[in-house]
Amino acid sequence: MQFTGRRRKLTVHPQNELYGHCLQLYGQPPLENISLSEFETFAVERLKLLKTVENLGVSFVKMSEQYSKKLHAEISGLNFPFRPESLFVDREYEKRRKDHISHFILRLAYCQTEDLRRWFIQQEMDLFRHRFTDLLPKYKTEFLHRNNLKYDTMSLEEKKKLSDQLINSSYGLSGATIVEQDFYKVPFQDALDLVRTRKVFLQGGYAYIPHQDIVTIVLNDFRTRLSKALAVSRLSSFLSQLFRFVLCCSHAYVGQDYSIQKNIGKVSLEQIDALSAKSFPLCMRQLHKALRDSHHLRHGGRMQYGLFLKGIGLTLEQALQFWRSEFIRGKVDADKFDKAYAYSIRHMFGKEGKRTDYTPYSCMKVILSNPPSQGDYHGCPFRHSDPELLKQKLQSYKLSPSGIIQILDLVKGMHYQLACQKYFELTHNIEDAGFSLNHPNQYFMESQKLLSGGKDIKKEVEMPQKVQENAAANGASVQPQPNTTQAEEEMGDLDSYFLDE
Repeated sequence: MQFTGRRRKLTVHPQNELYGHCLQLYGQPPLENISLSEFETFAVERLKLLKTVENLGVSFVKMSEQYSKKLHAEISGLNFPFRPESLFVDREYEKRRKDHISHFILRLAYCQTEDLRRWFIQQEMDLFRHRFTDLLPKYKTEFLHRNNLKYDTMSLEEKKKLSDQLINSSYGLSGATIVEQDFYKVPFQDALDLVRTRKVFLQGGYAYIPHQDIVTIVLNDFRTRLSKALAVSRLSSFLSQLFRFVLCCSHAYVGQDYSIQKNIGKVSLEQIDALSAKSFPLCMRQLHKALRDSHHLRHGGRMQYGLFLKGIGLTLEQALQFWRSEFIRGKVDADKFDKAYAYSIRHMFGKEGKRTDYTPYSCMKVILSNPPSQGDYHGCPFRHSDPELLKQKLQSYKLSPSGIIQILDLVKGMHYQLACQKYFELTHNIEDAGFSLNHPNQYFMESQKLLSGGKDIKKEVEMPQKVQENAAANGASVQPQPNTTQAEEEMGDLDSYFLDE
């Protein structure tokens, strides 16, 4: 794959062999030129799709109606191919091209460790299963032939001869349906999953598989190919800068950038106590309570909570007033606060030092970086708290016993963001949150929308001038942009101003 500063305009014949089907086994790597900006966009959107596949697989029964409906909506929303269109138009070609290239980009990101490879293979397999299962029979057969999976089909005479055995070994089949649908004669070693669960008829070293179950065979082939390809990718050398980029994809935050304060000035200091109880995620609710109780937070807590408050709309003046009023109730007098802490708060808002507009922490950053030690209150309670202490905390917030069990089961499975999403649903008394949680500020915004009937926070203000200028320059309204990095170097610089004495 080659990279250029500008994307080369492609003129492709509609019947291009590589993208002749909406689904592929990704056997041939892309060879065309691609711009770095398109490379990043494809990587981010593929990652969003795979993370949605993971979350839906935990929240719903795989291949259930709800699971399929939500995954289909995500595939369509991210402009990936799903079902073959009646005419092979340019738009469909671009979808298939994006699917192909983005898969190979993430191979580079997820080939480095066993855990990453295992995660990538599982999500790609679940995505493939969903897309293949939804194909019409003729497109399934076409896919098999295009990929040299040409298993012999049983003749009508064979089906009639073995009809009783086929009916007894296959779920939901009758004599009429056996005659109507295809059965494949597959070497039994290629169908071990079906053999293990006794779903097929065996005879003479062959498994006789109904058409609807052929997905199991295809998935086994897909998994084998992908496992080998990831092993090869791991041994390949690559450009160092590009290599660092794809490595960071595995932990990238791909949601809205909350450094853009569209709610600036909409939250008053008097509202924070009430908001913490009804609209703060558990990590921020815990930090707020600790600050109110001890009138102090160590630097990890100040970083995490301070940037969150900035993201929900506190102005610099409000932030200075908030932290000063709380700290002087403890062991810090006003003079010491101005000397030791005020500069770091102004720095956080981009008014000192390099004048960088720092971004509130995403869930992934809270979970993976700077774990709390004794006396700290930052981090993710679902990740860093003892399960028994977490249970007691949830009980103190009057959550139902069954809801607490669901949260603890998700925590046990290391699905910390889904545990937080379940906490959202329980505290807001809803069945389905309707979004995938990736950021504490997203939790706050979704809570406010829900509590206000789908409306934003009521107080209206003008957009910051910088945002207005960007929107005008683009000729469109401001849209949330993917934020694939957390500016680690810049955050490290800010950390130095928060060190405790």
